[in-house]
This record gives sequence, structure tokens and C-alpha cells, in this order.
Amino acid sequence: MIKTVAIQGAKGSNHHKVARDFYGNNIALKECMSFDVLVDSLLYGASNQAVMAIENTIAGSIIPNYALIDKNDLHICGERYLNIHHHLMALPNQSIYDIKEVCSHPMALLQCKEFFKQYPHIKLVEDVDTAEVAKRIANDQLKGVAAIAPKIAAEIFNLEVIEDEIQTIKDNSTRFVIIQTKKPNNGIDEINKASIKFQLDHKRGSLAAILNVLSDCKMNLTKIQSLPIIETPWKYAFFVDVTFDTYKEFEKAKAIIEIMALDFKVLGEYKNAKI
Repeated sequence: MIKTVAIQGAKGSNHHKVARDFYGNNIALKECMSFDVLVDSLLYGASNQAVMAIENTIAGSIIPNYALIDKNDLHICGERYLNIHHHLMALPNQSIYDIKEVCSHPMALLQCKEFFKQYPHIKLVEDVDTAEVAKRIANDQLKGVAAIAPKIAAEIFNLEVIEDEIQTIKDNSTRFVIIQTKKPNNGIDEINKASIKFQLDHKRGSLAAILNVLSDCKMNLTKIQSLPIIETPWKYAFFVDVTFDTYKEFEKAKAIIEIMALDFKVLGEYKNAKI
């Protein structure tokens, strides 16, 4: 049975590239134009798993996605890191001076802003998705219009790359998580990273006490993100990623934090994919 995997965006997007790298080509893709639609595809059984961007080295954490995972009781079963490369592409046999308009996701435009200062004749237009623009250019045969997208989009939609690597900051990486509705059956021997969530009383030293537990249990803290609890002003939930050498160490940390913290939840136990 072929697995159906939901991605945010269209074929040719970075989410598609991560899905292809993680699963190979033997999957059915469910294209979703927003993360809310992506989550709904899991909840209503339209997809088995989903690829979701969670943080970027330039833009930081994608905070609403933490809330989506928590609120809908989704489970992280894996992760992937992807170096982000932006390429300018259009219909064949055009130069950059033939291009009058470039459409792309606002974040892609922002990350390539310095490049376009050289070409003031080009109008920059925000759009919903990088690969969706590439698809539209190909389907509608739009001359004079270019997309900023990964090279995979040029391959899929038969576009020509006019300029390579136009991003301002060359070392730009995004972390993606693989999510599903059911708790994964990852083997204990493979698990060396976990994502947890908890709340704390608003009193002095409460967070420091948890961090001390993690340190005493030989946890390596790789991420901590606070998120306001909407129903309770000035109270926060903490989302934490830790890596460890043995699962036994993590089990010990879990047992202690469950006693100390409120609303403790394990969002996922999986293999560390850090480059």
C-alpha cells in the first residue's frame, strides 16, 4: 500500500523535496496550501503522515506550528534538515532582462531582496507558495514572469534556471518534522531525540529547576520555545527538544518532569537527523 504524505505547498516546493528525501519516490502526495489544511488532512484520514516546517536558521521558530501539533495531539515521528537554496526560474529562452515580474512566497522574496536591488525594473509580488508560481508559469506559459523556487520545481515544470543561488545568506537551513496522528513505533535503539511540552507555575526558579533535571539526566537541550497559553494570560507552555545517548536517561528525565510540571506531554521520540 502506497503511503499518502501531506506537504505544505505544491510539488516542487521544499516540503516536496524533504518528502522525497525522507520517503523516496514511492508515495502519494497530498498538496496543502496551508498548515491548517495539512493538519486537517491527517485528522480526517486524507493522509497518513505529513511534512511540516518547524524552524529556520534565519526566521526562527514557526510558532503557530508548535501550537497545531500540541492542540491536535499529533506525534512527531521523525525530522529532516534541509539547506535552503533559492533559484530564479522562468520559461526557456529568456534572460533576466526579459523578466518584468517575480512572484514568490514572502519569505523567499525577503531572503533574496539584496539580489533584486541590481534589477530595479523587476516588480516583486508576494504569492502563496514558491512551487505553485512555477506551476502557474508553466501551465499558463507566462513570459516575462519568473518564480523563486527550488531546482526541483524547474525539473518538474520544465522551466529554465536564469540565476542560481540568489539568496542573500548562503547558510540557511530549515528543520522539518514528520507528524502523524498515532504514536509511532520507533525502536528504542534508534531513539536519541525527543520533543516535550509542559507548563510551569509562574514562580521564581520553576524553569531553572526543570533545566537542572535535564542536565542531571544527561539531556542535551537543543531547543526551548515558550508559547502563551491563550486561555490563561501571562502563563506559558514550554516546548523543548533534547538529545541523549541512551533512552534510559530520557525515561528518567520524563518521570521526574512529569511530577514537577503541569500538562506534561511527549510530542515525539525519534532519531536525531541533525546535519
